[in-house]
Amino acid sequence: MKDIINDFEVKDRETFVKFIGLLHEDLLDHPERRENKTLPDFLEALCSYAKDIQGYYDNTHQNVDADKPDWKTFSEIFKGARIYE
Repeated sequence: MKDIINDFEVKDRETFVKFIGLLHEDLLDHPERRENKTLPDFLEALCSYAKDIQGYYDNTHQNVDADKPDWKTFSEIFKGARIYE
C-alpha cells in the first residue's frame, strides 16, 4: 500500500498547502491510521513532536537544524504528530 502522506515531497509553501489538504483527506478516509484522532490529542502530539524533532534528525543522521525550519520541516512535524505518543 502506497503511503501518499509519507511519499509526498514538500518543497515550498504551495506544496505544504497541498500536503495539509492530503492530510485532511487521509484523516477522513483512513482514521484508523492515526494514533491521535482528536484535535486535542493531535495538537498535544504536534507540540511534543515539534520539541523532539531535532532528536529525530540527529538519530537518523540528517543534517537538518530544526531551529531553522523550512516548509519540509513543518510537514515532517505534522507527519510525526499523526502517530507520536
